[in-house]
Amino acid sequence: MESAAARPCPVLTAATLLPEDADGAALVARVHHPEVGGPCVAAVRGEEVVDLTAIAPTVSDLMERDDAVTVVREAEGGRTWRLEELLQAPTGRCDVPRLLAPIDLQVIKAAGVTFARSLLERVIEERTGGRPAEAARVRARVQEVVGGALDGIRPGSPEADRVKELLVSEGLWSQYLEVGIGPDPEVFTKAPVLSSVGTGADIGVLGASGWNNPEPEVVLVVDSRGRVRGATLGNDVNLRDIEGRSALLLSRAKDNNASCAIGPFIRLLDDGFGLDTVRSLDIDLRVEGTDGYVLHGSSSMREISRDVLDLVAATYGPHHQYPDGFVLFTGTLFAPTEDRRTPGEGFSHEYGDIVRISSPQLGTLVNTVITSEQATPWTFGVRALLRNLARRGVL
Repeated sequence: MESAAARPCPVLTAATLLPEDADGAALVARVHHPEVGGPCVAAVRGEEVVDLTAIAPTVSDLMERDDAVTVVREAEGGRTWRLEELLQAPTGRCDVPRLLAPIDLQVIKAAGVTFARSLLERVIEERTGGRPAEAARVRARVQEVVGGALDGIRPGSPEADRVKELLVSEGLWSQYLEVGIGPDPEVFTKAPVLSSVGTGADIGVLGASGWNNPEPEVVLVVDSRGRVRGATLGNDVNLRDIEGRSALLLSRAKDNNASCAIGPFIRLLDDGFGLDTVRSLDIDLRVEGTDGYVLHGSSSMREISRDVLDLVAATYGPHHQYPDGFVLFTGTLFAPTEDRRTPGEGFSHEYGDIVRISSPQLGTLVNTVITSEQATPWTFGVRALLRNLARRGVL
């Protein structure tokens, strides 16, 4: 990924970041406030952002409340900020109020290969050993054998077993196909608690990676009892060359400085925004390069191969609990194959790419691509949060 002397800054406005029906939505934000030296839990009410930290010191605490929607909509809060003011804060600045990722103590989990189209691209990465120059040839072979066999298939079903037998006989069976159409999904820990970045921040790609792409996803927000309380948007950042060399390099490919973006807000489930709405969300992706390059893609949760509650059940249950709740990336349909630089090598990020992930019901998550090595170091962890909240007297 090439470097540049100056870092481009996307223009953020309330009109472009808020959901289309924001007036009827219960929206949760987190705000870094320099006067207290730490984060505030907040409600987004129109273009005003209201501090709720005295009521719920963490977003994790707020998600545990049965009356969370009422609190976000009606509770009397403390200080307020104009949303436009928060959006003007320069990247990485700690001396001005700015938006953060809207989660805090929740564990950050991710489900992989939950869409058939991206599933095949994971197989291609594996077959090429992470070499983009081989992708076109391998893609043609996989498409020849698999064709539309995966369309509409239910993971773990007898039909899935028959497809597995076909692919094994053709020498094309893969560990990605196992988790894609087998009985058990892939669920992994994406990033440490408190390490995700929010809208307007830089998002990190390892400098050593030469084949990578954004992964626009719907992210579920789940409480300690396994209840889905809301949803937001996320970018899971995929390093295709590194994971393609070996699936055992998943943590090297996925968990790096600033490599997890979540936001702009959590939209709580309510009478007007339920799980059925989440199941039908459309996601739009737009990547704009500093050289005028534009990549556009879209996906729909309607095409996911496993129901969102099945993914939650694979994450939480008698086998695993999350006392502070968790968030769950649900996977992506998007896997760009169009060439950007070298013919036959597909898409890869360049320094300064502006990535916009949007949904009419969830708003827009905006980030600028930088190397993980050059991104602002992550220094505010769990100990810092607890000390800060204790000093403020809100614990």
